[in-house]
Amino acid sequence: MSRLEIRSPRLILLLQTPAEALAWVDSLPPEVRAEVSEVWIARVRGTEPGDYWSLGFDLRLHDGRSVGGCAFKGPPDAEGAVELGYGIDPDQQGQGYATEAVEALVAFASSKANVRKVRAHTKPENTASQRVLTKCGFERLGMVEEPEDGLVERWERPVRSGESTRSG
Repeated sequence: MSRLEIRSPRLILLLQTPAEALAWVDSLPPEVRAEVSEVWIARVRGTEPGDYWSLGFDLRLHDGRSVGGCAFKGPPDAEGAVELGYGIDPDQQGQGYATEAVEALVAFASSKANVRKVRAHTKPENTASQRVLTKCGFERLGMVEEPEDGLVERWERPVRSGESTRSG
């Protein structure tokens, strides 16, 4: 069985297997690992391969080099909202990869009938992520208290009809 790939001009978002997702978490520096949701990790442990709502994507350049990762934080909720998260390796930041990855995830989510909006949360001091979300058409809705992340800024973008991306 081939793995899901979402392609953008410079990136391939390659869906990880559960084992790859857990190995990635284990490879993170402790301060970054502390930011990863324990609820998400528990869900990954019980997830079957191919579940794009629960597993992360490795962000790769077309030459195969990994530059970061991104993921949905679960399936659409009762409002039809999916939340996404992303991170670019420090030595690859500032090259537009986060913006391209977010656009690819939004386009992919928009192709699913049960998704009406895409959501993201940022810490108030994370101006780089705020710039990415602004570039990608997200609207800042204000501060919310998240059980695992504390006080964060909520961003949302409605899905737009006709958005799509190549996958396969």
